[in-house]
Amino acid sequence: MSSDPDASTTSVIARTKTIAVAAIELQVIAGPERGTSLSLAQREARIGTASGNTLKLTDPTVSRMHCELQASSEGVRITDLGSTNGTFVNGVQISDATLSAGSVITLGATSVRVEIGSEPAHVRLSDRDRFGDVLGSSVEMRRVFAIMEKVSATDSTVLIHGETGTGKEVVARAIHEASARAAAPFVVVDCGAITENLIESELFGHTRGSFSGAVTDRKGLFAEASGGTLFLDEIGELPVSMQPKLLRALETKHIRRVGENAQRVIDVRVLAATNRSLANSVNDGSFREDLYYRLAVVEIHLPPLRSRREDIPSIARHFHERMTDGTEPISDEFIASLMARSWPGNVRELRNCIERAICLGAGRGPSPPPTPSVLPPGFETLVPVDLPFKDARAAWMDRFETVYVTALLRKTGGNVTRAAELAGLHRRTLQRILASLGIRANDDP
Repeated sequence: MSSDPDASTTSVIARTKTIAVAAIELQVIAGPERGTSLSLAQREARIGTASGNTLKLTDPTVSRMHCELQASSEGVRITDLGSTNGTFVNGVQISDATLSAGSVITLGATSVRVEIGSEPAHVRLSDRDRFGDVLGSSVEMRRVFAIMEKVSATDSTVLIHGETGTGKEVVARAIHEASARAAAPFVVVDCGAITENLIESELFGHTRGSFSGAVTDRKGLFAEASGGTLFLDEIGELPVSMQPKLLRALETKHIRRVGENAQRVIDVRVLAATNRSLANSVNDGSFREDLYYRLAVVEIHLPPLRSRREDIPSIARHFHERMTDGTEPISDEFIASLMARSWPGNVRELRNCIERAICLGAGRGPSPPPTPSVLPPGFETLVPVDLPFKDARAAWMDRFETVYVTALLRKTGGNVTRAAELAGLHRRTLQRILASLGIRANDDP
């Protein structure tokens, strides 16, 4: 037996540094580019007539951004991007589908054969399970972290895609805080919350008297973010009339305030986010193609929570610990119930669920046996006695709504219309209550 005191120490298995994904080769077998072939070195690729596509076609029946391919360890997935003439796989029109080796994609008058190589390609993964306030040890999030590590060291514009609630702003802030601009401002702009006639003034500023209501000079959000980062949230909502002005600012690094002739130099890094498909918006003309490519120097696709369920326990514990200052445990049973839900609202919905559970006293670890009582069994768990009377009463009413509508849905087998009739409510009113409580028609609280 070895005398080395560390000889019995358990060895740590190193995390996988890469993930193997399908290697794709595209062969154009019909259409103007017949005979062209392309081996894809990246995980995602787009096909269309726009100049920024991975496979650029000249067929006039093909849309500017026609379809997108994504390689994963499970295979290759194709998604139609709202094309005019549709995407067909082996003669069948699809919105999205999984491709097999030899599949033929038809786009307008062009056909492309997809070959999947026997030797996979490899995509780098990060060793992290956290980047700033972004959490996740799943393969999908470690792939995202690997991109964030690289872009944080640059000034490149980044376009962050993801469903509502996936944490796009949190990702943008984490990139800013890991960059050389961290000490300067991080300014957030909700492009969908500013009226069209004011957004130019909000972004670039204005001079006094330049329009009705401009009683003082305003420097604008680009100037407020000077030296730092400007985060353009919901960039897909930016009015078409404003898009060329934003493009010019990004290209020239100059802005001009409303009512002023002089150009002003800006020193701002721009990050943008959208929960819409900007490729679809390019195709329907509501978003400029050149602005899209200027924003999408690097693209980050945030996965929905349902596709990385292994991250739910760590995220739930993180929120719970932060909200309780680590003074209360969270029960394994509660974690298990969270794992069973679909989370259409993603991480934001999970956070709200944790906050509601803490407010109502649910989700805690084992408690001492209850004092004998004439109240029904389990009644104590509904009463948040650790809160002042006023707060406890409000929490009780919130809990009542959850229990009541859940019982209604169980009684009606999930039929919202019938449940609304029994409750004496309009169907839309009940739907709003369900949405506010984070309950779907087939979910338990």
